[in-house]
Amino acid sequence: MADLQDELTATAEIGELDELASPTEEAPEPPADDTLARARALLTIHPVADGYCGLPATLRTLPWYDLELGDSSVDTDLPRLRDGGVGALLWTLRALPGTAHAEHPVTAVLEHLDLSRQVVADHPEGLRLARSASESCDARDYGRIAVLLGPAPAAAIGDSLATLRALHTLGLRVLSLTGTSWATEAGLTRFGDEVVREMNRIGVLADLTGASVRTARRVLALTKAPVILTHSGAHALNSHPDNVPDDLLADLGAAKGVCLVPCSAERTGPELGHVADHLDHVRRVAGPESVGLSGGYDTGAVHPDGLADVSRYPHLIAELIGRGWPDSDLAQLTWGNVQRVLRETEFAARAAALRRPPSTARIELLDT
Repeated sequence: MADLQDELTATAEIGELDELASPTEEAPEPPADDTLARARALLTIHPVADGYCGLPATLRTLPWYDLELGDSSVDTDLPRLRDGGVGALLWTLRALPGTAHAEHPVTAVLEHLDLSRQVVADHPEGLRLARSASESCDARDYGRIAVLLGPAPAAAIGDSLATLRALHTLGLRVLSLTGTSWATEAGLTRFGDEVVREMNRIGVLADLTGASVRTARRVLALTKAPVILTHSGAHALNSHPDNVPDDLLADLGAAKGVCLVPCSAERTGPELGHVADHLDHVRRVAGPESVGLSGGYDTGAVHPDGLADVSRYPHLIAELIGRGWPDSDLAQLTWGNVQRVLRETEFAARAAALRRPPSTARIELLDT
């Protein structure tokens, strides 16, 4: 087992990091000026929960791969995940453009779910499928990397709440609310409202990346659970259409949602420092409880210099240490905020399940 896996068995709540990092004979504290060593030490306790990984879609295009020993055909393999201090991954179930079933999202998501389960089963010493925050923590404590399934495109439910429930049963935990007739530039339709309510009831997180401002505001007003943006930067720094304006970031922070800033040259900028700039901005506007990390690896995206693959997360954390981020904020950024959102979504689902039965709403009855 790799060193990082052994070290991940240590657990701590946010705020305990200073105590755990105090010098001992076995593990002396790194020098104060050695920010990379400090970053690696922090990640052994609070590993990265990476909010957007495209590995399943990439693996479907390869005739052969070896994630255990490492594979140059992908950005994400077990040696680099361990080197990068990654403890959890959200695997996007979106098909790559131009590939088989790219125009058939329901089929694509089902095939991605099937492949994801097989990949995890083939790597039991490195990966563990997780359906909840507690299962993510269990995976971390046993030195495994938790794999959560989602986001999937909203089109994958086929305008059917029964299909949404079926996908949840198969493991789906995040749905992106864009690209459908019920989540548009004009906002949510009546059926869209019902989709959000049903997501709350069963425990599926709403991903607002790419959603219109009107859709995002309606979701924030309606949802009883937190929301996330799985790969969005700050619009004030980069005008990419998936990035978030400051007023919406402030609303997200007030609702205790999380914006996961991507390692994407297109969305954040061509240098590692640009990603750090976006993290600084989101933290300042939305608050330290509302910022997280999203690699965007194996999605076909171009990555900033210094962040070529998942092994480079310690260098990003070292940059933030150099900018004065306290350990408590870094612990929330890497692990705590994503875990909190997962837990609160589960709590909201338990409460909602007591109040309402499965919805039988149909789009042709509500949106005509």
